[in-house]
Amino acid sequence: MSLLDIKLYKELLIKKRSETESFLEGLKESSKPVDLNDPIGRLSRMDAIQQQQMSLESKNRALLTLKQIEAALDRIKDDCYGFCLKCEEEIPEKRLKARPESPFCSGCQL
Repeated sequence: MSLLDIKLYKELLIKKRSETESFLEGLKESSKPVDLNDPIGRLSRMDAIQQQQMSLESKNRALLTLKQIEAALDRIKDDCYGFCLKCEEEIPEKRLKARPESPFCSGCQL
């Protein structure tokens, strides 16, 4: 992989990190615990709890993505970005463009 390609993927990763951090910031309010003492109806409370659980799941996925992005940036620093961590083959460009944080090729991801 050329230095120009590495620079492009680094920029993609930094942009994706920023977007993910903004997304996490937006989830802060909706993932707070539901106050069971709020004077709302039972169905409204159940709805609020369901919304909170969905927000928590989104938060967990975003945190995982953030960890993967940081790991990919570390691999760039270590000059091993773009190679599958399992089979050590080069990850296809098409996959890296779709998921620049991906540590595995499509075959090893399964």
